[in-house]
Amino acid sequence: MWDKIMNRILLWISVSVENSHNQARPMTVPFDIGYQEAGEQRSNGQTMEDNCDDPLASQLSPMAFSSSSDLSGAPHTAQLNRRVGTGGWSPANSSAQQWLQMDLGNRVEITAVATQGRYGSSDWVTSYSLMFSDTGHNWKQYRQEDSLWTFAGNVNADGVVHHKLPHSVTARFVRFVPLRWNPSGKIGMRVEVYGCSYKSDIADFDGRSSLLYRFSQKLMSTLKDVISLKFKSLQGDGVLFHGEGQRGDHITLELQKGRLALHLNLDDSSKARPSSSPPAAALGSLLDDQHWHSVLVERVGKQVNFTVDRHTQHFRFKGVADSLDIDYELSFGGIPVPGKPGTFLKKNFHGCVENLYYNGVNIIDLAKRRKPQIYTVGNVTFSCSEAPIVPITFVNSSSSYLLLPGTPRLNGLSVSFQFRTWNEDGVLLSTELSEGSGTLLLSLEGGILRLLLQKTTEHITEILTGSSLNDGLWHAVSISARRSRVTLTLDNDAASPTQDTAPVQVYSGSSYYFGGCPDHLTESQCLSPVKAFQGCMRLIFIDNQPKDLISVQQGALGNLSGLHIDLCSIKDRCLPNYCEHGGSCSQSWSSFHCNCSGTGYTGATCHDSIYEQSCEVYRHQGNTAGFFYIDSDGSGPLAPLQVYCNITEDKIWTTVQHNAELTHVRGSSPEKSYTLTLDYGGSMEQLVALIDSSEHCEQEVAYHCRRSHLVNTADGAPYIWWIGRSKERYPYWGGSPPGFQQCECGLDHSCLDIPHFCSCDMDKDEWTHYTGFLSFKDHLPVTQMIITDTNRSNSEAAWRIGPLRCYGDRHFWNAVTFGTEASHLHFPAFHAELSTDISFFFKTTTLSGVFLENLGMKDFIRLEMSSPSEVTFAIDVGNGPVELIVQSPSSLNDNQWHRVWAQRNLKETSLQVDNLPPSTRETVEDGHFRLQLNGQLLVGGTSSRQKGFQGCIRSLRVNGQNLDLEERARGTSGVRPGCPGHCSSYGSICHNGGRCVERHRGYLCDCTSSPYEGPFCNKEVSAVFEAGTSVTYMFQDPYPMTKNLSLPSSAVYTDTAPSKENIALSFVTGWAPSLLLFVDYPSQDFLAVLLCKNGSLQIRYQLSKEDTHVFTIDVENFANRRMHHLKINREGRELNIQVDQQLLLSYNVSPEAKLSTSRSLTLGKVTERLSLDPEVAKANALGFLGCLSSVQYNHIAPLKAALRHSTTAPVTVRGTLAEASCGSMLDSVVNAVTTEHSSSDHFGKADEQEPLTNAVRSDSAVIGGVIALVVFVILCSTGVMIHFLHQHKKSHRTRQMKKEYPENLDSSFRNEIVVQNTAKECKRDYFM
Repeated sequence: MWDKIMNRILLWISVSVENSHNQARPMTVPFDIGYQEAGEQRSNGQTMEDNCDDPLASQLSPMAFSSSSDLSGAPHTAQLNRRVGTGGWSPANSSAQQWLQMDLGNRVEITAVATQGRYGSSDWVTSYSLMFSDTGHNWKQYRQEDSLWTFAGNVNADGVVHHKLPHSVTARFVRFVPLRWNPSGKIGMRVEVYGCSYKSDIADFDGRSSLLYRFSQKLMSTLKDVISLKFKSLQGDGVLFHGEGQRGDHITLELQKGRLALHLNLDDSSKARPSSSPPAAALGSLLDDQHWHSVLVERVGKQVNFTVDRHTQHFRFKGVADSLDIDYELSFGGIPVPGKPGTFLKKNFHGCVENLYYNGVNIIDLAKRRKPQIYTVGNVTFSCSEAPIVPITFVNSSSSYLLLPGTPRLNGLSVSFQFRTWNEDGVLLSTELSEGSGTLLLSLEGGILRLLLQKTTEHITEILTGSSLNDGLWHAVSISARRSRVTLTLDNDAASPTQDTAPVQVYSGSSYYFGGCPDHLTESQCLSPVKAFQGCMRLIFIDNQPKDLISVQQGALGNLSGLHIDLCSIKDRCLPNYCEHGGSCSQSWSSFHCNCSGTGYTGATCHDSIYEQSCEVYRHQGNTAGFFYIDSDGSGPLAPLQVYCNITEDKIWTTVQHNAELTHVRGSSPEKSYTLTLDYGGSMEQLVALIDSSEHCEQEVAYHCRRSHLVNTADGAPYIWWIGRSKERYPYWGGSPPGFQQCECGLDHSCLDIPHFCSCDMDKDEWTHYTGFLSFKDHLPVTQMIITDTNRSNSEAAWRIGPLRCYGDRHFWNAVTFGTEASHLHFPAFHAELSTDISFFFKTTTLSGVFLENLGMKDFIRLEMSSPSEVTFAIDVGNGPVELIVQSPSSLNDNQWHRVWAQRNLKETSLQVDNLPPSTRETVEDGHFRLQLNGQLLVGGTSSRQKGFQGCIRSLRVNGQNLDLEERARGTSGVRPGCPGHCSSYGSICHNGGRCVERHRGYLCDCTSSPYEGPFCNKEVSAVFEAGTSVTYMFQDPYPMTKNLSLPSSAVYTDTAPSKENIALSFVTGWAPSLLLFVDYPSQDFLAVLLCKNGSLQIRYQLSKEDTHVFTIDVENFANRRMHHLKINREGRELNIQVDQQLLLSYNVSPEAKLSTSRSLTLGKVTERLSLDPEVAKANALGFLGCLSSVQYNHIAPLKAALRHSTTAPVTVRGTLAEASCGSMLDSVVNAVTTEHSSSDHFGKADEQEPLTNAVRSDSAVIGGVIALVVFVILCSTGVMIHFLHQHKKSHRTRQMKKEYPENLDSSFRNEIVVQNTAKECKRDYFM
């Protein structure tokens, strides 16, 4: 095929091939030369379909046919449509590994095949594979899609099934291998092969030769290069071509360990020679398999395309030069040393090269015609000679083996062979030695070669050598035992046992097992401590005699199981690398593995992003503000981008910072403009994806000017402009629409000087500034800033571009509602040949329905809810349908949102619903793996318009691409954009009394009635109280101002007493006594929450002067600088008190007690002139010193009102109230708050004019306070200890009350709760 491409080159080349070497000028070679697999233009002007389909087998002689066996002994009767004789070929036994072969006489181009069954019989083949060879040995299986291709056969004896090959093959020998046949008959075939003759120019290099293409002048300088060839070799290393120039340019193509490495340098003279520098590109693998491989190198300037066997790598050089300058000559096959004939710098190529073209010059043709510009070094012949090497493949890791006989009882042993594999472990050779000399085992363990010679359990000789031998390369192994000395040689490197090993006398055995052991043998006959070998072997010698493996295949020598003879079917499963997003690939013989570490992706092929698509999704998961990585296209090619998610109560802002701050500019002019490029830390594609998926984006622009113009005139040349995403310049500014060269003040005529379109254009000596927002999404982000007017006297400017800020996710809440089963949306077929992932949310009340479906000629994909509790994912990529089912323990048609995620890749197919365990199935190896779809993608229905889906689908993503369901639904009958009811599914995300509010795109949490705030109403609202700090909330009067004021206050509130009272607060303090909360009722009734001097918590509830309830909780000292939580709930006359979610007290208020409506609520010190209870007055001396958090009284949040709405809410703050987070406060902070007042006037105010003096005074006060507190604590501790040792605690008299405790409350806790019904003093004792 490559010679046809070169014929095109010869037609297109602009100068004569014969004369092109006379001029040192760039060659003008077209760059659009590619590899065409079908419809290729041939040299005679006709296409492959028109001219290369001649029947080739019908004209062959009977001697051209052969087979593994034949029922009649005459395989030539296998020609298509032949009816005489047996009417076709049938083997002696219909079993695996049978084959029918034909010799086409010469290498031909094969484009199609056809088959029939055996005439007049029930014998036909239902599937088969093809193999090809140039020599009748070393066969190559036909592959397509990088997998062994299986051809569909016949369904009867006489029908002809024709297959056009997806890509043509050049070969002399063709072999048909039946895989399956009619179960009611036997294998039976009549065949035909179609194609045409093939001509090529071939050169054979023996490893010590080369061809030199010499230029007539010293220098050949080219802007374009096209080099193409085909090669085959048994060697993994060797130079194919090389050229270099004196100033450092060079180009080299060489085999390195079975891969092709391209070294190329255009203008870097400091770059090392290709022998020491890494290649510019490397492609291919296992290229030393003695099969033809195609190579194409295309270069135009710095752009290079490098293709090996249909795998292409594109790269571009950096630097200045575009030409490749080569001195004197190009060498092919090696790099000869000037002045030293027969000497080469590197290992030469050993093998055959076909159709070698350099910029249209047929190098081999010139050499064959002995043209003077070609000089031959060594022996180069023009036909391909190949050694008849027969490789074998061990297929099965459990049962493959090869038995070969040896000469027994020889004094010594000699075995050698070559192997290649991807597996770390496997038995290579095992034999039972003669004369009782033990057992020999050679194995691969962890990639290391291990030789074990065991005579007895005590007498063991071991040799270890090599590492990473599972690299797919050929390795030569030789075992030699002579004169009691054992040597293991690996790749010409000999290894022997350790020095202290005793001499070993070895006598050769009679049976040698390669690759594994038969099941019926004992360990003494064949050792197999690891699994059987999977890989290839060749060149097996026993007792220095080569073994004829074809005789083994024919049954004349040894025995075998699970082997393929005369081919090495090793495959590099990491070429191409199917690990996506930079994942590294490793492999075994039958599979590959992807390491996704550090890629930001996960899954079997590193397909799935570990990051979410937007800040909106992070917020939906319950995250708060912070730095996150977002992946806008999910499994698509774009890498994750780091952003800051500012998650507020009403919007979720996504912010991307750049590298520019406020920048000062002087000295710029139109001739020498100032330019700065903004770096956002990501690619433009990433930024555009973020912007396009957002509802709104903006960037703030601030420009400070002094005698520096901004926009000049509305239609004149601007002085300043910015560059957007498309590299176009824009002179408009914030507030002005695109196309208007003005500031916002120019549009509304509010500039400082009306005639100007921007205030900076007044050209004044004073500083003026402009600030606005750029928000036209199609132009964002700003990538460059250009300023040209700061070079005049006193002219200067300062500018700043704010970060890119966006809000709103256009895709996550993109939803549609399907009203009928017949309604659906259609999209173009999605192309996901190798990896497919689909995710979406749905909700419905119906029993079943198809979510989506996409059909191809044979392939298809379908997702459906098959029952109220089942989701089914069905897919067929050509190997038969695969169906996965996930069953939910609860119904899925509950009108709640459910997430479906389905994926298929080369490793596995999986389906997951919500957080249920996924259903997974491994992908079939070596089968069809490309999903071919050509129909429309139907969402919500099927092509049959049956079993459609009724309900809602949103956030549909296919392979990282978001499908705009709402846009497609507009104008589609039976489908409407949007789907209400998000709060029914996600309302629980709003905490602490927050209310879920429905939006068209999502929801938000309304925290108005909650003492918390934040996007989920879970952020505490806290403040630090100092001595004397007071927060008073006045409740609104229950009646209008026109109520009868002559009535007693109790009467006003009698009928409006609330049926419930719910109080909650959290506190941290280190000071007692303290007054936390005071609720004032009419008639001097009150509710007080305070800490007694001993740190016990007390709730005093006065319902009348005669009816005061005191509840003391002294389970611990609550002034211990730790967070405590209190809840007081009264419903009707039942009162519940809960502390730290552990203690619960239930109490029923007496029926005679009068319940009133609260008048005011005070946190901290009560400053009104009220007649306070004596104990409350003691606690009120300083009020509360510490931190209060999340205070709530019914639907009122008084502390939140004081901090957030102090100007509008009926709240009064006295003293210092500092917002802080109680949950994150340290003991030292609380200590500072609770001790600072002790050595100073509690209500005094320092002189604000002397900050430094005040600081000294404050420090002295704190120090004094700390000293006093330490002395006080020591004295108190001493007194408490004495009191504890010598006295008993005084018990308080308690009037009997009805007490109810929860059943699970520990009895010890019950005993610690003291309920008092009289106004007595707090306990004097500290909690012990």
